[in-house]
Amino acid sequence: MHIVILGCGRVGSTLAHTLEDMGHTLAVIDQDPDAFRRLRSSTAKAAVTGLGHDRDVLLSAGIENASAFCAVSSGDNSNIISARVARETFGVTNVVARIYDPRRAEVYQRLGIPTVGTVRWTADTILRRLIPGDPGLAHGGPLWRDPSGSLVLTEAPLTATWVDRRVEQLEAALPLRVAYLSRAGELLLPRGDETLRAGDVLHVLARSSDIDTVQARLRLHESEGNGG
Repeated sequence: MHIVILGCGRVGSTLAHTLEDMGHTLAVIDQDPDAFRRLRSSTAKAAVTGLGHDRDVLLSAGIENASAFCAVSSGDNSNIISARVARETFGVTNVVARIYDPRRAEVYQRLGIPTVGTVRWTADTILRRLIPGDPGLAHGGPLWRDPSGSLVLTEAPLTATWVDRRVEQLEAALPLRVAYLSRAGELLLPRGDETLRAGDVLHVLARSSDIDTVQARLRLHESEGNGG
């Protein structure tokens, strides 16, 4: 595959080296020539100076033959504009953009541009680990959302209501699917007959329209759960 990367910071340079080691050809775009100092000599031969949404720059980077485009510069606007040009003008199939603002990320996901968050996603994940089960974190945003915005992946620490029940019982009671769970530091892909244990952290898939209901039901106290 030929892959074009916008942004030669730590993420961009690491991606470039990794992809090169995997045997792919690539080009790295950055408007700051000094940024290419992060690249080893073999990778630096593929450096292109300029703006990621500039047609001539993209052509110089081999965008017409690219199977993938990754925008990881420091600017949200540059990333999303460049990603859209790569997809809509040059027909690149696999396109991803790093977006710092989570509100923008949701909008661009719905436009069909997969996005990867950074600081906000990391902070939310850390908070969930620090304060498991805190209802104030339930609305911190999903861990993943599909491009259409209709399906989300969210994290939910297991409450006493669901301890000792089977995964299939939880899925039958709530509009969700258990994607995987974290137990004692290990990630598990549970079968339907897997019994849930105290301390499990669930990662569940649900429709966006159902997520509030799912979060509320997962936080039910024991007495409420037994009553419904």
